[in-house]
Amino acid sequence: MTSRVALVTGGTGGIGTAIVRKLAAMGHKVATNYRDKAKATAWQEALKRDGVDVALAAGDVSDPAGAEAMVKEVVDQLGPVDILVNNAGITRDTTFHKMTAMQWQEVINTNLNSCFNVTRPVIDGMRDRKWGRIIQISSINGQKGQYGQANYAASKAGMHGFTISLAQENAKFGITVNTISPGYVATEMVMAVPEEVRAKIAAQIPVGRLGKPEEIAYAVGFFIPDDAAWITGANMSINGGHYMGW
Repeated sequence: MTSRVALVTGGTGGIGTAIVRKLAAMGHKVATNYRDKAKATAWQEALKRDGVDVALAAGDVSDPAGAEAMVKEVVDQLGPVDILVNNAGITRDTTFHKMTAMQWQEVINTNLNSCFNVTRPVIDGMRDRKWGRIIQISSINGQKGQYGQANYAASKAGMHGFTISLAQENAKFGITVNTISPGYVATEMVMAVPEEVRAKIAAQIPVGRLGKPEEIAYAVGFFIPDDAAWITGANMSINGGHYMGW
């Protein structure tokens, strides 16, 4: 496989780290963004001890100028971005009648507007080179909704709307655009939830367990090779059978 430059936003998180490792194992040059330099550097050093080299670039994906500067820094370090994984995301959970404008805007800006902010600086280069892979990491809750997550569900559903429009516009340029919608995954954040709560969640999943970050990363890897060039505008649900809507 040809070695490409991959940018994974939110790469220092649980799912993000697994994606970074997967892409590096596939032979690609990988970068991610950070806001906390000390934390990101410690993360980078931990991966380096495992033989995984990852470039870091400062950047807040919710800010258009910050995202553009971040992409430029990645290009300066590694070269033009051919693979983009829009993975960064946050939650600000509360029922809608209690939700503040800030709680709404923060989630929309980080989860959805970031797709524009980061993709816009890389799309022209992909079109010029006639090759690209863009993958959004959405969520099961963007498909089925979730109590207390009107902001999060809206942002994650919007990611796939972005995907299918961008896929149509760029198919003839050798660029595929797809979405992955994970269910409940055993990240550090989820594992911090009380065990009895996690057990109730797992009981609703036909497979009988939470997902693994590596299982999400596998799906990202699936969309990247040239053999996947006819798959675009798709949404891959990975949730252990928790939600089986079309």
